[in-house]
Amino acid sequence: VFFSEQPAPALDPSPPLRTRPMIPATKPTTIRHLKAGARSAVRCMSTLRKTPLYDLHVALGATTAEFGGWDMPIKYPLGIMKEHIWCREKAGLFDVSHMVPVKITGKDRAKFMETVTVCDVQNLPEGMGSLSLITNDDGGIIDDCIVTNAGDHIYMVINAGHEDKDLPHIQKHLDAFDGDVTMTPSPSGLLALQGPKAAEILAKHAEQDTSKMSFMSGAPVTVAGVPCYVTRSGYTGEDGYEIGIPADETEKIAKLLLDEADVEFIGLGARDSLRLEAGLCLYGNDLDDTTTPSEGGLLWTISKRRKAEGGFVGSDKILGQIADKKSVTRKRVGFIGSGPPPRSHDKIFTPEGEEVGEVTSGVFGPSLKKPVGMAYVKKKYMKAGTVLQAEVRGKRRDITISKMPFVEPGYYRG
Repeated sequence: VFFSEQPAPALDPSPPLRTRPMIPATKPTTIRHLKAGARSAVRCMSTLRKTPLYDLHVALGATTAEFGGWDMPIKYPLGIMKEHIWCREKAGLFDVSHMVPVKITGKDRAKFMETVTVCDVQNLPEGMGSLSLITNDDGGIIDDCIVTNAGDHIYMVINAGHEDKDLPHIQKHLDAFDGDVTMTPSPSGLLALQGPKAAEILAKHAEQDTSKMSFMSGAPVTVAGVPCYVTRSGYTGEDGYEIGIPADETEKIAKLLLDEADVEFIGLGARDSLRLEAGLCLYGNDLDDTTTPSEGGLLWTISKRRKAEGGFVGSDKILGQIADKKSVTRKRVGFIGSGPPPRSHDKIFTPEGEEVGEVTSGVFGPSLKKPVGMAYVKKKYMKAGTVLQAEVRGKRRDITISKMPFVEPGYYRG
């Protein structure tokens, strides 16, 4: 999923990791090693919202911080770099209960959802989901979301902290819609189990066969006796699942999964480097209300039928840019750097000194052992292999425009 929070704290590129670092034989943050009273987390203001797993994060030694209005774990004692590699090699567990599930019901739900998103809902098979975009009248992206055809309803997950933005926008269009549709936010616990060992681990505890679920599919699954809704999706570039759980059962499922030797809790710091290596956008950094699908490289979310028929909010502007490519002057690109990683809002220049863009995300990529990032640049400089310069801490350093993702995806394709 493309989550929508503020960027995670900067990754420290030192000490360097080996290409395939050894994973510690003992697991410092498992339930098996939990010690009463271990509360080394950095606490935030009491006004911040907390997920059902907040106390567990604190007990496991997490460092927490404000993130999208929530008090969330940024890292655990294992550390951001090793958490990142653990997820790439084994299985990482993420608490994403700050996300907002929404149920759309009623016989006209597909027609309505095609007015407020670019999704081809009418042709979305039952049990399948799709990344989609909620757009405004100017063709800008209000939010990215996952839309799943759950049979008798549409299951949509919007980004954390966006309830006050997305839901009023959707409700405004619902009030003007002539049809049978109801929108119901459905808060719950939500865990993401990600990594090459995720499938075998979830299969141990699921009553239904989850190992053959196709990428982006979703289904009701009973996990350890608890009714859940499971989708085969995630935000790391690895195979994995997102598990919707009744809030009061979330800790039970989390502890069950953490008791597996190959599972570690992963914080938002490592999630940021994982998603960036996978070429996945972070709303508020790489996308915002002024970014159109053409500029953001997200036209693939709009099907051929929807491009032909339009009918969604902002379609005149979006389809106009598709018809007139010259009207788009900037493009989202990936880049690889050297030295300190460029950060959001760092300016980008040509070697001759012309300012041509701005960095939107940048981290040290533990898998590549070099800086990676995203930026918007003038369209003439978007070709892979183009060498530009990012101004990092007052010094201009070479970056090379690169295709994304930066790492080979591990998604399950059957």
